[in-house]
Amino acid sequence: MRFIVNPSEDPYYNMAFDEFVLERMDLPSPVFYLWRNRPSVIIGMNQNAYAEVNIPYLEEKGINLVRRVTGGGAVYHDLQNLNYTIAGRSSDLEKDYPGYLRFMVEALNSLGVNAELSGRNDIMVDGRKCSGYAKRVYKDRLMVHGTLMYNVDIQELSKALAVPGSKLSAAGIASVRSRVANLKDYLPHISGIEEFKDRLFEIMSRNSEGGRDEELPLSDEQRAQVEVFAKEKFRTWEWIYGRSPKADFRSSKKFQCGTVEVSFSVNHGMITGLRFGGDYLGNLPTLSLEERLEGVRMSSEEIMSALEGGTPVGEYFDGMKKEEILSLITGENNESQNNETI
Repeated sequence: MRFIVNPSEDPYYNMAFDEFVLERMDLPSPVFYLWRNRPSVIIGMNQNAYAEVNIPYLEEKGINLVRRVTGGGAVYHDLQNLNYTIAGRSSDLEKDYPGYLRFMVEALNSLGVNAELSGRNDIMVDGRKCSGYAKRVYKDRLMVHGTLMYNVDIQELSKALAVPGSKLSAAGIASVRSRVANLKDYLPHISGIEEFKDRLFEIMSRNSEGGRDEELPLSDEQRAQVEVFAKEKFRTWEWIYGRSPKADFRSSKKFQCGTVEVSFSVNHGMITGLRFGGDYLGNLPTLSLEERLEGVRMSSEEIMSALEGGTPVGEYFDGMKKEEILSLITGENNESQNNETI
């Protein structure tokens, strides 16, 4: 199969790269490329970021949050995860889709991994998930991309994708929690991810005569266009958070003033319908505070800014600090579900 070389480890650029290849490049035949991201969580196009990802943990650890152009659930990437993309024109999209996936499974089989397709969007080995994939159709073109966990930090994956305990429900597509496997455990003859990438590339790039197929090069101008896509779309708050469909949340915690509860919705990244309750003691009804938070972006910085204006928080909840209200809303200190997911 023909191939493209994409050495970038920038997740925003790489999401833009996928879209550019699918929508802008001349693809007379299928093409593939292998690529990696520095630590990132990639959410599906239809997901609510706040309901699927431990955002405070990502911010603390400097892990990127990125929205892709395909559906499905949230995945964790680091430099020990290898991603693949296969794209091409298609006369029969439904027929070609599983064919693209079988191509990847057969490549893994050639390396000695007993991989198989299973479920809605999984590649499994010994009953454990080593790859999640998704697809996108654009006119007469089809793109399939997915993960290949080689030696991913499972503990970091679990923490990044732990959903705060305040989650109630979310519109869109929820992530599927699965037992996961690193392919390193099934490839003792391979020394590391670079060799894994090279070996996989060697198999996938073979032509029908057994030699290497041709590279489909991108010009400097085309790569500059990809960076424009990344800047104007994939790096923006409007794309990452603003596309989030409505999700409902509730959180409860005991403070010095008593138990404080909060319920609210996040719709397209904005807080709506927030209400406080509980057995706490305070001097003022919370209606004016609730109004201050209405329509605020669901971000720590903007919530804190709203809390700093007007009557002090301690007048509504005896002795409470702004930081405690922020924690209550964001779920930063709540119990988290510690499920492994890709």
